[in-house]
Amino acid sequence: MPSGLVALFDDVAVIARAASASIDDIAAAAGRAGSKTAGVVIDDAAVTPSYVTGLSPARELPIIWAITKGSLFNKLIILLPGAILLSEFLPWLIIWILMLGGAFLCYEGAEKVLEKLGGAKHGKTLEDDIADPAEFEKQRIAGAVRTDLILSAEIMAITLSEIDLDVWWERGLALALVAVIVTVVVYGTVALIVKMDDVGLHLTKQDSTAAQKIGHFLVNSVPTLLVALSVIGTVAMLWVGGGIIVHGTHEVGFHMIYDIVHGAEYAVQGAVGGLGDVLGWITYAALSAVVGLALGTVIAFVLHKVIGYEGAQ
Repeated sequence: MPSGLVALFDDVAVIARAASASIDDIAAAAGRAGSKTAGVVIDDAAVTPSYVTGLSPARELPIIWAITKGSLFNKLIILLPGAILLSEFLPWLIIWILMLGGAFLCYEGAEKVLEKLGGAKHGKTLEDDIADPAEFEKQRIAGAVRTDLILSAEIMAITLSEIDLDVWWERGLALALVAVIVTVVVYGTVALIVKMDDVGLHLTKQDSTAAQKIGHFLVNSVPTLLVALSVIGTVAMLWVGGGIIVHGTHEVGFHMIYDIVHGAEYAVQGAVGGLGDVLGWITYAALSAVVGLALGTVIAFVLHKVIGYEGAQ
């Protein structure tokens, strides 16, 4: 009997060690995969403030919270089950879904560039007359959640492609971990950004000279920060979307674009010595963005000039 009890304890210990190892594996896989989604995360954080810019300050945090809940629903309820099913039964389809999302990012980025260069704007903006602010707010939230669905799909697909876990529930936990962490980081950062001017305004009213200086700095920095985020978001869209297309076409057997981009990357690495890795990566990212801009421009032309699509109203 004691030997049986000891054996039982030993089995429990083995199971506990195995579970602990699985948790470590899940966390490590989530960390590796999460790092690969950095470009999409930057894009998400850069794009989202535009959905509350120009609206009532009192509505900024409620809107961000509504978008956050929509993002978690997108990731955990819509995308996570689909990702697990794909990884179990149709793993070959993941690369095509990645490229479809990458093409969307290219289109979004290219359209922003074309608008900055004087192209037509598509969809309703804050520059238009708004008859019903409450309804317009709902439309903004719905638009943000739709955009988040695409970006979240990219995050989940990139995560899934980077996870090396054999058991489906371990992949599911790793995906869920990345989904929650990314959502909290992105929308927590967005909340800080959009309320920065309010914090600064509060500090300007304090008695402390130091607090007032910090307050004025924050208030004056917000417009510049929002512009910078808009630029970063556009570049991230093109870089991430183009990079997905470069690698995706290579994975499905079309190697020319991949060979050109990585050939240039390796050439720069070999030519500049100690800074080779950094400048090589910059070369890769820049050429990926060029690929993204070219593809996105073609998609925008087809959508707006051939099909006549004018964007969400």
